[in-house]
Amino acid sequence: MGRPTHVVLNQPPPLTDYDVFGTDVALVEAVRRHAPGADLERLHELGALAGSATAQEWAREANTHTPVLRTHDRYGNRADEVDFHPAWHQLMRTALSYGLAGTPWAAKEPGTQPAAHVLRAAGFLTWSQAEGGHGCPVSMTYAAVPALRTDPALAAEWEPRLTSTVYGDQLLVPPGDKPGCLAGMGMTEKQGGTDVRANTTEAVPLAADGEYLLTGHKWFCSAPMCDVFLVLAQAPGGLTCFLVPRVLPDGSRNVFQLQRLKDKLGNRSNASSEVEFDGTWARRLGDEGRGVRTIIDMVAATRLDCTIGSAALMRKAVAEATHHAAHRRVGGQLLVDLPLMTNVLADLAVESEATTLLALRLAAAYRSEDPGEQALFRIAVAVSKYWTTKRGIAVAAEAMECLGGNGYVEDSGMPRIYKEAPVNAIWEGSGNVQALDVLRALRREPACLDAFLREIGVARGADHRFDAAVKDFLVELADLDGVEVRARRLTERMALLLSGSLLLRWAPPEVADAFCASRLGGEGGLMFGTLPKGVAARSIVDRARPRLATG
Repeated sequence: MGRPTHVVLNQPPPLTDYDVFGTDVALVEAVRRHAPGADLERLHELGALAGSATAQEWAREANTHTPVLRTHDRYGNRADEVDFHPAWHQLMRTALSYGLAGTPWAAKEPGTQPAAHVLRAAGFLTWSQAEGGHGCPVSMTYAAVPALRTDPALAAEWEPRLTSTVYGDQLLVPPGDKPGCLAGMGMTEKQGGTDVRANTTEAVPLAADGEYLLTGHKWFCSAPMCDVFLVLAQAPGGLTCFLVPRVLPDGSRNVFQLQRLKDKLGNRSNASSEVEFDGTWARRLGDEGRGVRTIIDMVAATRLDCTIGSAALMRKAVAEATHHAAHRRVGGQLLVDLPLMTNVLADLAVESEATTLLALRLAAAYRSEDPGEQALFRIAVAVSKYWTTKRGIAVAAEAMECLGGNGYVEDSGMPRIYKEAPVNAIWEGSGNVQALDVLRALRREPACLDAFLREIGVARGADHRFDAAVKDFLVELADLDGVEVRARRLTERMALLLSGSLLLRWAPPEVADAFCASRLGGEGGLMFGTLPKGVAARSIVDRARPRLATG
């Protein structure tokens, strides 16, 4: 009789049916810190749904059955619509119903908005672990609201639609007939890329005040089935921001010709498109020639979401890796008990917790009425966008390796995390753009540096390696000759100091010690899994590992 070779042994149970929010100790603590007294019941509900087999199946289906473009109907008329799998709509419906789009801006009572943004950040971090691609239109809808407030009339018209918790199913009908709307953006063109001032899309004013016709081609437009878009174009007075609806006030379709959908590395569930404007009706948002200034508030919010999204991907990767290691055996031992694997997992967990703390700290500073907090956010959001989005890619790769060959196959979900991670680094300005933006803030806005130094200064004296790193940073700041070539190095140092400061104040001592030793004290290597001797690695892993009801 042959051996039972088809009996599956030594495989971990699926990481499913658990509370993604509630099992993330660092995230729960951060919410309680920055939104004291807030009711966390809804976050636990969302966490249970994010960790459910149902949501995991929605994610799989939305990425397997990717968006399909229909440029024309059967008779040859322009259709310019994108069809999504029902799973996409389930993901979107959940995100909106839990207030992850524009809802925080609806908080009207004095002092309630900061907590609303913190809770939204925690929800976005939690739900993005179910599936990342649909976070794009959710994030842009969230980010569009502060830009719209440049024009009170447009804000009064569109803000109630964008702050709704009801999903309008991305049907192209008059906005007033929908229970809720979504916002997208179109800034990038073939010849310009990040250099939006090189845009060639032309805006010709009409007789009616504030109305224009646009002609041009946008190389990246996400997501094309949204109801309204913020677009940059060249008006007579210079580069200007415009509001472009998909459906006109009379109920007819605006000229919004979709040329193709982008075939992307990751973010597969989401539709990113090229769009042609040919006499497309638009309304001016802000003054002519002030397009960058108008849209910068949207950019700041989406950069915040890049950090939150990276934190989500890191957390999901670490959860999967630690869960796998806690159940998989090699040579009769659990992987998690092998010292070298424990070192790798602990190193990943430290990076994940640092990013979670940074994301929630930024959310707490966002839209604060305190000038110091505003200045801190201004520089810290560029610092964090630069650093965390790049570290997210590395964390995803190393966590995938922890699962070995099982992690390399699509069914594990790890490749989707890995392929999703780079979008946060590239979207809304790649690494050089962020580093140069940090330099710009340091040179032109002294309040930003003051706020940053105050923030990291709170942790002075807590760790000698941190103190030495702060001293080195101040020495480097004193010499700004040829600083542009050192912009990435300077931004990296700022990210490490800010993260170290947050961990020293709020994380368990073993987590802060591991970070300071490896990232600031020169005791670690360039790869994950090189934490120095004496670090409480197993304690760090146990803190990071999600627990199922069955253990």
